[in-house]
Amino acid sequence: MTFNPGENITLPILICKAFVAFPEGNSALYAKRDFSKCALSISQGNFDSYIVVLTQKDNDQDANFSFENVYNIGTLCRITAINGTDALRVRLFGLERVKVNSIRFDDKANSYFAEFQTYPDVLGEQVAEGILVKKLMECVENNRNVILDAQQSMVLSKQLSNGLSALKLGYFLSNFLDFDYEKKIELLSSKDINERLKTLITDIDELTKESEIEDEIQNELRKSSEKNQRDYILREKMRIIKEELGETNDEEDNDALLAKIDKEPYPIYIKNKIKGEIKRFNMMPQASLEASLIKNYIDVLTSIPWFEKTEDNDNLENVQKILDEDHYGLKKVKERIIEYLAIKKMTGNLKAPILCFYGPPGVGKTSLGKSIARALGRKFVKSSLGGVSDESEIRGHRRTYVGSMPGRIIQGMRKAKSINPVFLLDEIDKVASSYKGDPASALLEVLDPEQNTQFNDNYVEEPYDLSNVLFICTANYLGNIPEPLRDRLELIEVNSYTIIEKLHIAKEHLIKKEIKANGLNESQIKFDDDAINYIIDRYTREAGVRELERKISSICRKVVVEILNNKIDKSIIINIEKVKQFLGNEIFESTSKEKGNQVGVVTGLAYTEFGGDILPIEV
Repeated sequence: MTFNPGENITLPILICKAFVAFPEGNSALYAKRDFSKCALSISQGNFDSYIVVLTQKDNDQDANFSFENVYNIGTLCRITAINGTDALRVRLFGLERVKVNSIRFDDKANSYFAEFQTYPDVLGEQVAEGILVKKLMECVENNRNVILDAQQSMVLSKQLSNGLSALKLGYFLSNFLDFDYEKKIELLSSKDINERLKTLITDIDELTKESEIEDEIQNELRKSSEKNQRDYILREKMRIIKEELGETNDEEDNDALLAKIDKEPYPIYIKNKIKGEIKRFNMMPQASLEASLIKNYIDVLTSIPWFEKTEDNDNLENVQKILDEDHYGLKKVKERIIEYLAIKKMTGNLKAPILCFYGPPGVGKTSLGKSIARALGRKFVKSSLGGVSDESEIRGHRRTYVGSMPGRIIQGMRKAKSINPVFLLDEIDKVASSYKGDPASALLEVLDPEQNTQFNDNYVEEPYDLSNVLFICTANYLGNIPEPLRDRLELIEVNSYTIIEKLHIAKEHLIKKEIKANGLNESQIKFDDDAINYIIDRYTREAGVRELERKISSICRKVVVEILNNKIDKSIIINIEKVKQFLGNEIFESTSKEKGNQVGVVTGLAYTEFGGDILPIEV
């Protein structure tokens, strides 16, 4: 058969997956699909073994091919050998490029046919061609060991010794080198010889770089594998030695801990710290003192909340309701908490205030902290500072000391298990300085919003963020708090209760609490208002309600005794007479206002935080 340029020719086609045949060279492939086998048979029987080899665009397609499903540039080949029965091994020799105009499927022949024209290569400028051939050969020689194996190198040397034109060299290298099929289609489709040579130079450079990267990766993998093997052997030796010494093996616990810190969002410096300490622990005899200290340190670091957080209750009405349920009055305190939540809800972020409730004992400063935590939906933790005179109680002890531990702040955070609890520092005015340091100075860092984002505990040795904590301090006397510390606090006075407020608190809280505590129910005992006022006026003299609670508790206990002695049938009403019966003689007296003016007598007023009275003074 003859193939003239410009002439439309029809031949059977071999549609291949990820395979490109080139002119001027031998190729081999396997034919498995029925229409491919039929095309080969028809080519040998009717077309003198001539066949067109095309490449399909989608490797997942196996049938119903159209012109759009294949690349239109292919190679006219001649079949040189076919072997096999099921999957045919076909050897081809490429003759020249073709450009396909259309393809069709012949149902009778069960084969695809193409109408095509030969597509000769365009010769490039001769001088440029010579330079490109020289550059290409230098590129191949410089990278021969990278892009070719030993057998390929021998074949290349043999071909080059026979002398290759620029056309044959371009086709030979395009077919010979390990490019993907899309790159080979690009090379086959080059408009002229010089363009193909340029593309080959670029592709060989890329192939060399890819090979170098793969070699680097393989070297890293080999080194890593060798290191892992070495580490495994050493760990096994350590395990056997520990078993011989009768020591426990904590490796499984440590592995679980490492997996946990990698999974959880710990700060990166804490992750590195824990990993370093675990590595030190694994290298030490577990019976040693140092190992136990490291283990305790790791336990402390992992028990501190670094990211756990509770969501605030931002329903202002619900918060107000909870505060009112727990405490009567205290309007200013409740307003400040509501304001804090409102601003936080509006802005989305707000540093927690540092509140200080000050006032006489028994007015509910400590219980108010618990109520605020319940209203906000936060964890509550309390630390009593009364009598603390060692700075290390706040900042913690350094790890070099025997029996060292974190300070009260970190211990409280461990107990809270949340980074945003309500933290009550009780009796802050009772902190005392000594030769061991000044705890009040240590509290400056804790209670200063500008510093407490980087609080440093001597034991933890890593910065800890306290800015999310709502600190509440309580004090009886502001004069005992150092000025620099007092300046950092938002002071809210909790005044003494009036008789009316005490009456309300007794009716709504104290009586119900003591009735339940003493095994009674509200149908068995009732207090009238006059009796409660009488107890307040004649049996207590205090700013708060602690003594009032004790007197009510005393009456409830005596009622229980009366019931068990069958002296009370079903219920009892506590009036003034019953109060006198159960509590005995009055403890306090109050002076009544004079009904008329007396000569030489003026009325004075005595006042303390625990109460007051009028005084007739003769002048």
